[in-house]
Amino acid sequence: MTATTAIVIGRNEGDRLIACLASLRAQSVETVYVDSGSHDNSVAEARKAGALVVELDHGLPFTAARARQAGFDALAETDDLPEFIQFVDGDCIVAPDWIATGEAALRADDTLGLVTGWRAELYPERSLYNALCDFEWRRPAGEILVCGGDTLVRSQAFVDAGGFDANVIAGEDEDFCLRIGKAGWGLRRLPEEMTRHDADMMRFAQWWQRAVRGGHAYAQVGWKHPPYALREQLRALVYGVVLPALALWGVFENMWIFLGVMALFVASYIRTKNGLVKAGLPYWEAWRHARLITLSKLPNALGMVLFHWRRLRGHGMQIIEYK
Repeated sequence: MTATTAIVIGRNEGDRLIACLASLRAQSVETVYVDSGSHDNSVAEARKAGALVVELDHGLPFTAARARQAGFDALAETDDLPEFIQFVDGDCIVAPDWIATGEAALRADDTLGLVTGWRAELYPERSLYNALCDFEWRRPAGEILVCGGDTLVRSQAFVDAGGFDANVIAGEDEDFCLRIGKAGWGLRRLPEEMTRHDADMMRFAQWWQRAVRGGHAYAQVGWKHPPYALREQLRALVYGVVLPALALWGVFENMWIFLGVMALFVASYIRTKNGLVKAGLPYWEAWRHARLITLSKLPNALGMVLFHWRRLRGHGMQIIEYK
């Protein structure tokens, strides 16, 4: 039995996918590549790299959860299920020593179902949005409740948790982690570099769409696992719906109410900026990031409304893409 096999998911990642596969091949890791309707050379490059390729049926909605589950199912059909599975997005490079480090951590503690590490942006200097992602990825090491999609998972823990839910179009990793925890397994973030990510987010519209997806994730995962993300949902409702509505009403009816709402937004911005400075960001960077974080409650609220609209109407959950 192979110790670790990587499941890489992607859609039109191009050179990013080639770099991802090379980083895994350098660590002698066998790879399954799951493609979600690419129209570039992704499938050909994955086959050239020696990966087992799974091409998803175009007749069903593409989601990261569906792709990851399809990768696991393909592995299960080979009758050679590895001890561990490294899930990684095709726009990431896996750090040279990560696989060995993650395997050692899982072997040292048989109560652990999953370990993750630090993700960083490859090009944070290229845009404000990339830089914000770079800050978001760095979280404290130790025992955790949830993490992102780049993870090294014990195969038995994956089975016990029931795998990925293809209907969760955003926040599928949080949903998966919560179910691993409920199955009795521990989750840990190691103080080690794991992956280098290329967000390639250069435009405000991309950032906005990503924030809409974040709101959808809060609502959908929170709906499945109450009270998960309750604080984030309440903030989005207050700063993305209630206060903007009051401000609009105040413009026509009472300017003092409008000014009061604006003061609340300013206070929220200052509180966010001070928190970022306390977290170690330089003042100028904290000032830039705080603007986007304060504004993000609006698209977050739109994403939450979108989820509940789809849920109540019985509509399928369609993926929200930002690139």
